Amino acid sequence: MATYAELDLPEDGQLSRNILWFARALRKAGLPIGTGRVIDAIRAVEAVGFTERRDFYWTLHACFVSRPEHRAVFNQVFRLYWRDPRYMEHMMSLMLPAIRGVQEERAAEAAEKRAAEALLDGANRDLPDQKEEPGAEEQVEIDASATMAREERLKTLDFEQMSVAEIAEAKRMLAKLALPVKPLPSRRLIADALGRRVDGRRTLRDSLRKGGEITALAHRAPATRWPNLVVICDISGSMSQYSRMVLHFLHAVANRKGQGWARVHGFTFGTRLTNITRHLRQKDVDAALKAAGAEAQDWSGGTRIGACLHAFNRDWSRRVLGQGAVVLLITDGLDRDDTGQLGREMERLHLSARRLIWLNPLLRWEGFAPKATGIRAMMPHVDAFRAGHSIASLEALARAISDPGDGGERARMLRLMAGD
Repeated sequence: MATYAELDLPEDGQLSRNILWFARALRKAGLPIGTGRVIDAIRAVEAVGFTERRDFYWTLHACFVSRPEHRAVFNQVFRLYWRDPRYMEHMMSLMLPAIRGVQEERAAEAAEKRAAEALLDGANRDLPDQKEEPGAEEQVEIDASATMAREERLKTLDFEQMSVAEIAEAKRMLAKLALPVKPLPSRRLIADALGRRVDGRRTLRDSLRKGGEITALAHRAPATRWPNLVVICDISGSMSQYSRMVLHFLHAVANRKGQGWARVHGFTFGTRLTNITRHLRQKDVDAALKAAGAEAQDWSGGTRIGACLHAFNRDWSRRVLGQGAVVLLITDGLDRDDTGQLGREMERLHLSARRLIWLNPLLRWEGFAPKATGIRAMMPHVDAFRAGHSIASLEALARAISDPGDGGERARMLRLMAGD
């Protein structure tokens, strides 16, 4: 985006400069705003005037918001930047919740954290001047720049070991990850000049147009189709931090076009199964995860893997596992219920899915061994067993999906179980 001087706009007031910085904050928060929209917004405000806040809000809204999913971000950035005289304290409380005396006793609304991050990005550069209150303490500067070395370190860092700032950066990195998949051959045949099968019906039909003489053979080949992706995520107390990051990644996969998945279905479980698929379809990630968390009432509770998998196999398996679906099961496998039921339900799930991939954050430990009864009951019924504790482990997931022979640590775990 151009600087204030490059826009060639009148400098007879602070309002135009503040609109420019407001537009930059919206751009950092994800809205597609260029120089042309900034010029239009300033000229629109000049035409409408600046007498009523409501008119000012809708003038900027008309210039900067082009999609429904951008409204929540615009609302929060506008509130923090224009309407709240203490917006810097709001942002500091959202970004650094450990600071006492500044944090508000309320949960952040949808898109509020992203709005705060966008406004604080560059707080150490020349933000519009803010009036200092008497007795104000020393200004806190936040450096939001990140180097390649820091990103590489962050990729291998355990989600549970991340600070608040590192979690925010990791979420931005997860939103950019892709999970592509190859198409599957279908039973349906379509016309294909390079196909190996002769299409007798089409050959005869074409010959009738040429006086009954067959001059060329028509061919056909199997069509291709895209599989479904089904994610079943453990949100019990031991998995809460990992499941939050995985669901953030799942939202990005569900809303990114061009990856090939026919549909992306999401389920959470602790003591009961919850379908959150419709919430993941919301474009705004904060609103989507807030709605999903509100519906899953068993967050950070106990674990009943066998009972929840039974509910999935009974109520949802036939609906979502057709068309060669790939299933991602994210859990640590620590279940105190009947392991006999757990083994039966895992076997049924494995037989219903094209591939069943188990992501277990316990694999982050070098000396991990399948000694828990729940893990031993589940291990024989998965196609791949991989870690799921970091950004790098989720990046490696793409290879496991595209390569049917990639079993991760499954073979080694089975050898350890056989040696016990």
